[in-house]
Amino acid sequence: MASEKKNRSHDISTLNEKDLHAALKQWYAEPGDEFEVPVAGSLIDIVRGDLLIEIQTRNFAAMKRKLKKLLADHRVRLVHPIPFEKWIVRLSDDKQEVLGRRKSPKRGCFEDVFDELMRIPHLMTNPNFTLEILLIREEEVRCRDGSARAWRKRGWVTQERRLLEVVARRTFETPADLLDFVGNEVADPFTTADLAQATGRPRWQAQRMAYCLRAMDVIEMVDKQGNAIVYKRTKT
Repeated sequence: MASEKKNRSHDISTLNEKDLHAALKQWYAEPGDEFEVPVAGSLIDIVRGDLLIEIQTRNFAAMKRKLKKLLADHRVRLVHPIPFEKWIVRLSDDKQEVLGRRKSPKRGCFEDVFDELMRIPHLMTNPNFTLEILLIREEEVRCRDGSARAWRKRGWVTQERRLLEVVARRTFETPADLLDFVGNEVADPFTTADLAQATGRPRWQAQRMAYCLRAMDVIEMVDKQGNAIVYKRTKT
C-alpha cells in the first residue's frame, strides 16, 4: 500500500524531518495538497482545503497546546502511526554496515492509541478534531551510543524509524467511535478487568482506555468493588 502513494508528489518539503514523518507525509499526500503552510503561528504538515493535517509519530503531549490553538478556528486531523510489525536493524559504529536485522515479537493494534490519547482525551469532544490511526510495518534503526540515555538498551539507541508499508487505517471522529473498543461483549456495569479480558489487552492498558473514555464522557463511574472502579456507558 505504501508504494502505491509514495511517488504522487515530488515537491513535498521534508527538510529537517525524521525519516518516518517525511515518508508518512509523502504517503498521505493527495493532488492539490499544500505542505508546510503557516497557520496561526504554526507550520502545518498538510493543508487539504479547509482541513489541517498534522502527522505525529509519538508524544501527543507535545502537540497539546498547538492543537488547542488550531481547533479554535480550524478543522484538524491528527494522524498517528502504530507499528503493527517492526524490524530492528543494528548498524556498525560508523553507521555504514548492517550488523543484524531481526523482527520484534511485539505487534501493535488500534487499541494502542490509548497509550498516547490519554494525554489529550478531551480533544475528541471537539467537533473540529478527528484522529486517524495508521497501522504500519517499520524498521527501527539502532546504533551504539555512549550516553546515559542508552543504558536501558545496552548501549543501543534508536537513530531513525523507516516506513515499510501502511497496512491499515482507521479514523475516529467522535468519542462514540472510540467507545466501540469496549464492544458489545462487555455489559454494563464493568471494571477494567472485564475490559482487559474482553479486548485481550493488559489490565494497565484497559485502565488507560477507561481513563480516556471517562474523560470523553462516554462512560462514567458508578461504584467501586474493593479497589476497582465500576463503570457504565453514559446515555447519549
